[in-house]
Amino acid sequence: MEYTTLGSTGTTVSKICLGCMSFGDSDWREWVLDEAEGKALVKRALELGVNFFDTANMYSNGESERILGEALEGHREESVVATKAYFQMDETDPNSGGLSRKAIEQELENSLDRLGMETIDLFQIHRWDYETPIEETLAALDDAVRRGKVRHIGASSMWAHQFAEALHASDREGYDRFATMQNHYNLAYREEERETLPLCEQEGIGVMPWSPLARGYLTRPHEDVDATLRGETEEHLYEHPYREGGGPAVNERVAELADEKGVKMAQIALAWLFHKEWVDTPIVGTTSVEHLEDAVEALDIDLSASDVEWLEEPYEPVRVSGHE
Repeated sequence: MEYTTLGSTGTTVSKICLGCMSFGDSDWREWVLDEAEGKALVKRALELGVNFFDTANMYSNGESERILGEALEGHREESVVATKAYFQMDETDPNSGGLSRKAIEQELENSLDRLGMETIDLFQIHRWDYETPIEETLAALDDAVRRGKVRHIGASSMWAHQFAEALHASDREGYDRFATMQNHYNLAYREEERETLPLCEQEGIGVMPWSPLARGYLTRPHEDVDATLRGETEEHLYEHPYREGGGPAVNERVAELADEKGVKMAQIALAWLFHKEWVDTPIVGTTSVEHLEDAVEALDIDLSASDVEWLEEPYEPVRVSGHE
């Protein structure tokens, strides 16, 4: 395993973050692993040197947090745990979602209970709340840091101007500022390179991309994407523009380079991210130990500058996706 510093936090994290959306309850989404399988995945991740885990309160309606917390028993001190809040957790309680002070304090306590932790290393806002002034959200998050409930705060997909506004508000009011950005970024979706990633680089923000494999689109030839259970049942795959513009050509070049190097397509897609200086650690979600081991092996893949340029060359601008 290789390690890096997460943004300007001083916290050392593995260069692979295990995304925990993939376990909890198959009633939530068909491809989700059950509790035993999820715990086995966490155990193997720890054995491989992974010390960074990302979940959210909405994943399997809280089950992901509970399973992760139990799986990390005996390893909490050496682990870095991130979770998120924003999406409504209880349809009968409108204050169980959003980023008001009430929602943040309520859902933070619920996450702490499920994780079995006294302090969350990284507490992130899952999306931008258009109904709540960012100053109220930041004040509530700052209080959580000062109370010792949270060590660092982070943001997720939003427009660059919103992120800049939030950072400016923190500096103006003396609040703890966002230390990380969890955004949508992979070889088939690179719109973040226009504004958000340069802003993060300028501000010393740790970048931890979600969907580094484009929800499986970069793991197999594009004509075979629907061959998996997730490909068959995951409607969210088709909400993103991976197949638009130069997406199919990018997919084909990933397949060609993987064949040339004798590795898997997913490993090439991850290796490309590992070669991006503004990326600290991609969030790798997986449903198998084998795929997790493949991800770790991808750290050893060396891509030349010409390899990177060749993989990127077919890309065309596409619609912005992931801020919803």
